[in-house]
Parts: sequence; C-alpha cells; structure tokens
Amino acid sequence: MKINKYIYWVLSIFLLTLYSCSTDTDGSAKLLKKVVETSAQGTVGTTLFTYNGTEIVSIEGAQKRTDFTYTDGLITKSVTLNKTNQLIETIEYSYLEGKLVEAESLGNYRINYIHNTDNTVSYQKFTIGSGNQETKEFHGTLYFENENLIKEERIFDNTASGVLSKYSVSFDYDSKHNPLYNILGYKKLLEYNEGISSNNSLISTVITSVSKDNQITSSANFYKSSFKYDLDNYPTEQVSENAIATNGNVGYLKSEYFY
Repeated sequence: MKINKYIYWVLSIFLLTLYSCSTDTDGSAKLLKKVVETSAQGTVGTTLFTYNGTEIVSIEGAQKRTDFTYTDGLITKSVTLNKTNQLIETIEYSYLEGKLVEAESLGNYRINYIHNTDNTVSYQKFTIGSGNQETKEFHGTLYFENENLIKEERIFDNTASGVLSKYSVSFDYDSKHNPLYNILGYKKLLEYNEGISSNNSLISTVITSVSKDNQITSSANFYKSSFKYDLDNYPTEQVSENAIATNGNVGYLKSEYFY
C-alpha cells in the first residue's frame, strides 16, 4: 500500500512538471514592449509600449504617442499627440454588454457597430463636417473565425450617382500568437483590422472594384509577410516586401519584436 502511494505521488509530480513545461513553452502570456522597424533604405524606427499590468498605457513612436484610458477593463478613449504634444486625434469608444458599438473620432468621424448572431459585425462610418453635420462615407461587414478577423467587405456611399465602389480585404493567418492579443481590451477595437486577431497575418488580399454604366474596373493586391518565432510561438521578426511602415513609407520592412 505504501509503495502504491509512493508511485502515485511520483507520477503526480511528473505530470504536474510536464504540464507546467508545456504551458511555459506554448501558452505563456507575453506583452509586446518594443518594435524596431527597418526599411530597405536602412531607416530605423522604434515603437515603445507601456503597460499597467495588462492594460496598455501608451504606444510611442518617433513622431507621435497614443495614450489609452480604461473603464472597467475596456478601452474607452485613445488620445494621439505629436512630439510637441499637439493633439492629433481623440477617439472615444462605447460598449454594450462588453461589445464595441461606437467609435467616435471627435470632430472627424463616427463608426457604428452591430454584432450579429452569425459571428459577423456590420458597421457604418459617418464623416463629421462643419456644424457637426454627418455624411455617410461607407458601410460594410467584418467576418470572424477562430478569434481572427478573416475578411472585411465595404461599400462606399459617397460616390457619384450610378457608381458602385467596393473594397474588400481578406487575411490568411499562421497558428502562432499575435503579440498584441494579450493587451486587455485591445481585441475589441474593431477598426484595428488584423491587429485584433489571435494569430499573425501571413497574406492579406485587397480587392477594389468600381462599377459604372455596366462596366467594372477592378484590381487585386497581395501583401505577404514571413515570420520568425521564439520558443513560446511569439514572433521575433517579421519581413514584408510591400508593407506600410509607421512613418507611412511603403516597401520592404523588417520588424523586430521584443517582450
């Protein structure tokens, strides 16, 4: 009987250790602290992430800084300043039962969201002009699968009479950890595109089309990225041949991630 108890005790310790090691290797929650971007011309830009626990406090780059405000674990405001502390944009977020229903850039635009029962989100964007007059700019649908934004479809409402303009972007993902996903409340900010997904986008496909007088003009662009990962399956490096950098430049970009 004592031998059986000893074997049970040893086996329990072994299984606990094995589970602990497995969790550390593939399930440890990391927070992104720094991103270093290098362009084809050798220009280097650094972005720093500051936290209070798992709440994001600020994201600071070379040209601007964005500060975040939380209410009950949800991001309710972001304020973006340039390096001379001049206000660029303030966005306020409203929720219903923990789901984002409105994002308003004060004096600029407003986006309304409706969460559907089929795991899609419908939205409408209105621009805000003088006298707070609103003009519907476009409407569309967000499609989700396995905690990833897999597609966005958009129809523009501010086109000329008889013109139908459409835009869509779809994303293909790896099975690794998105370094932004562990930020509390970040995945609820629906305008952040693939940045709110649980995995990392390998290929994004952008299709635009314009229809007028029964004639359709369309184009398709593909944006590909390759990644290197650490032992916890978080990306340490991303290389894109035609990415859009934080400074607005388009082309080759290498991004290094630090936690």
